[in-house]
Amino acid sequence: MVRVRFAPSPTGFLHIGGARTCLFNWLYARHHKGQFILRIEDTDLERSKKEYLDEILESIKWLGMDWDEIFYQSQRFDLYREYAKKLIDKGKAEQKEGAVFFKYEFQKVEIDDLIRGKIVFTELPKSEEVIIKSDGSPTYNFCCIVDDALMNINYVIRGEDHISNTPKQILMYKALGFDTPQFAHVPLILSPQGGRMSKRFGATSIGEYQEQGYLSKAMVNYLLLLGWSAGKNREIITLEEAKELFEINDVNKTGAAFSQDKLNWVNSEYLKSQSTKDLTITIEDFLMKKNLLPSSVSKDYLEKVVELFKERINTLNDFHIQAHAFLHDDYEYSEDTKPILEKNISEQIQELINRLSTITTFDKETIEKEFRATAQSLGLKAKDLVHPARVALSGKRVGPGLFETMEVLGKERVLKRLERLVDYWRRTS
Repeated sequence: MVRVRFAPSPTGFLHIGGARTCLFNWLYARHHKGQFILRIEDTDLERSKKEYLDEILESIKWLGMDWDEIFYQSQRFDLYREYAKKLIDKGKAEQKEGAVFFKYEFQKVEIDDLIRGKIVFTELPKSEEVIIKSDGSPTYNFCCIVDDALMNINYVIRGEDHISNTPKQILMYKALGFDTPQFAHVPLILSPQGGRMSKRFGATSIGEYQEQGYLSKAMVNYLLLLGWSAGKNREIITLEEAKELFEINDVNKTGAAFSQDKLNWVNSEYLKSQSTKDLTITIEDFLMKKNLLPSSVSKDYLEKVVELFKERINTLNDFHIQAHAFLHDDYEYSEDTKPILEKNISEQIQELINRLSTITTFDKETIEKEFRATAQSLGLKAKDLVHPARVALSGKRVGPGLFETMEVLGKERVLKRLERLVDYWRRTS
């Protein structure tokens, strides 16, 4: 049976790279009807924090993954000391100055990496290595191999930054008489420029992406695209579909560059694929958690606003930013509207107010007909009224169709906002 593990350290939050490694492990286990083990590498008792652990576990669950077993290395110190003593008894390690050192008897080490093919190691950086520190705590390489062996992990899927640890760990496996698992080293995720990831280029935590309004299904989909393909140029694929198709040896050998634009596109596709009703529920939950939805906003009205913006947003947070004036009356005119506001046409807007106030059926068709008739009677092109009217209604230069916007806002709100612009001109002229 396939048994794989993901081993996060709760000394920080779960980031993109770790989440992808977790996903590839989970998919490999589920595809082969195997088991996915979660191992919390919390041997650094000082730096390990419960808040980090909670966020890691919540993020994994949010992404749609589960685990079959969970272990905490901080509860296994006696085991590591027991196996360190076995190495001492075999003459493979020695104790000095309160610590235990593993003695490498180096020979050429080869592995057949499931992603990279054959890798040959011909030298080690040193002849011995600490495996138990003087304070009694284990070091990474040692507790890693003890756990992998005792947990029957037979496939180790991890980032390529661990390649240098591999020969040292293999020698420890052999010294203890353990079977060596098969390795698959996943290329790192790169910045758009091809270098290491930084916070500027997406190395933020999964929790932060959730806060920004990315959908979990979209996030998983994007992680899949970072180094793996479902074939046939497919870019939108669900976790369930990927589970049926995923093989670790299909992962690319070269690093994938993180692209915020691509992530946004994937997320927008998932947003658009929802019915307006379902998306409204998603947006309502998101806004309420952040205390951004006024109690005066009804679900029916919110659904109409969502329909207006559904094709225009990349994230749930985008909705709040773009639709702010549809949910709140206390909005400002944005900086880029100055050129429009500098041209005072208060008399013409007042005439528009007078004409719109006579409409009894305030739908987009009637509004557009009256709007264009007003512009013509004033000797203006429609766009000469459209731009200032949009600024008046939303505080922005761009947005959904003006007449659809007016219908959703409703007659009373439209007239008040147009009057507000007229007042602005009177005060500033």
